[in-house]
Amino acid sequence: MQPVPAEFELFDVREPEQHSIPFVYNSPHSGRDYPQEFLARSRLDGLSIRRSEDHFVDELFAAAPDHGAPLLYAKFPRAYVDVNREPYELDPKMFTGPLPPYVNAHSVRVAGGLGTIARIVAENMEIYRERLTAEEGIARIETIYKPYHACLRRLVARTHARFGAAVLIDCHSMPGNIRLSGSAVRPDFIIGDRYGTSASADITQAALEILEDFGFTAVRNKPYAGGFITEHYGRPARGLHALQIEINRALYVDEATLQKRANFSAMAAILSRFVARMADMSPSLVVTGFEGDALAAE
Repeated sequence: MQPVPAEFELFDVREPEQHSIPFVYNSPHSGRDYPQEFLARSRLDGLSIRRSEDHFVDELFAAAPDHGAPLLYAKFPRAYVDVNREPYELDPKMFTGPLPPYVNAHSVRVAGGLGTIARIVAENMEIYRERLTAEEGIARIETIYKPYHACLRRLVARTHARFGAAVLIDCHSMPGNIRLSGSAVRPDFIIGDRYGTSASADITQAALEILEDFGFTAVRNKPYAGGFITEHYGRPARGLHALQIEINRALYVDEATLQKRANFSAMAAILSRFVARMADMSPSLVVTGFEGDALAAE
């Protein structure tokens, strides 16, 4: 198995001084540490390769620990390995040699070029000059994807054991040109709860109302209802809730240059208030009757 490049840090967790609220914040797509060997094998320039990032979302939610919740964030880029996919959504055409039989080669995301090992960045630009070896693709999953999810699972399970409930807020950004279907409305935020299956309606509604109170246009599930993380970790009947939050990145970054806008700090302050307001509902989340690790069956 090929090792992770020596200069490559995988992820980090910012822990609160005291984990005082039943929330975990996660930023799986904000990583911007690109291995040199990966860049050398890409046909894209240094700016284009970054088009799939959720730009600076880890910094936007950096205040989560100040309010009592841990923040997990990726340092590796989504273009290198995407942890918001099934572990083995792989396109056989990207690799030399056979892939294992358990690979999901037929998902919609694989067909679109955005599997666990992506073929393209967000604007349909091919990443690689040549095919990868099957061993390399599997190695990225074993040495990056799996440790990331092991860490996230521990944080969620610890939260659930401590409070009797856990809410995972999966933090993302979306292109500024996203519109609601059949409408000219470009939402500022989209809250995804897998159409009510990954979180209680009260939690989803609270998130929407808080953002609307701040003066934003916030909608639910369309066009982003939540990815693998939201679907996999959200089990409301067991006291495990997962919401995906998508931020219109045009609000805080210049999408042409990927530079922060002058209002970046103000946006981070607003999201700090969002975390605080969500924390206010913590007492209503605590449930009884759940013992041990609610994710133990995984």
